[in-house]
Amino acid sequence: MKARVTVTLKAGVLDPQGQAIEGSLRSLAFAGVASVRQGKVFDLVLDGTDIEAARSQLNSMCEKLLANTVIENYAVEISN
Repeated sequence: MKARVTVTLKAGVLDPQGQAIEGSLRSLAFAGVASVRQGKVFDLVLDGTDIEAARSQLNSMCEKLLANTVIENYAVEISN
């Protein structure tokens, strides 16, 4: 089973890397970009077929390691 975890900064948390990317896009003449927020993506391959058990395990991974839940949100997607 495959899973994707997307981690993003919570609203209101400053994102200097996103601001730097936004500035670089403007300097490269990419118009129409109002703002940029950066994040991270984890692609995992899990053993087993129990989607609910996998979701629980992935949430635990995020809470303990993959995301800093004080300043970051995470979303879990699972596919077979």
